[in-house]
Amino acid sequence: MSIQIPENMEEVAMKIAQYQVHGQHLEMDDVIKDAVRDTLQEFMDEALEGHYDDVAWVGEDLVVTDIMGEKVGSASPIHASFIEDFKADADELMLRLEQQVAQIVGGR
Repeated sequence: MSIQIPENMEEVAMKIAQYQVHGQHLEMDDVIKDAVRDTLQEFMDEALEGHYDDVAWVGEDLVVTDIMGEKVGSASPIHASFIEDFKADADELMLRLEQQVAQIVGGR
């Protein structure tokens, strides 16, 4: 079962409901964390025209490492967590992640 990356709270709720129909339980915060990480990964892949860098959680930050495993950038939440940022204003968060990718890619 695959659906697109949730971009707002309505899509998060829809993803949770879709999995519940199939007897699987998802936590809202986990869905949001996955969505934020996957969105940043998607933006990186698009900017680099392929999957060259990896995005991973390190505490409340997302860290980008290159193919050699070297840290090339990171993104931090405005609030206490990206979950709070997403809940407060998902559209603003997506724009901020996109800008962060431009800085990371442009800084090479």
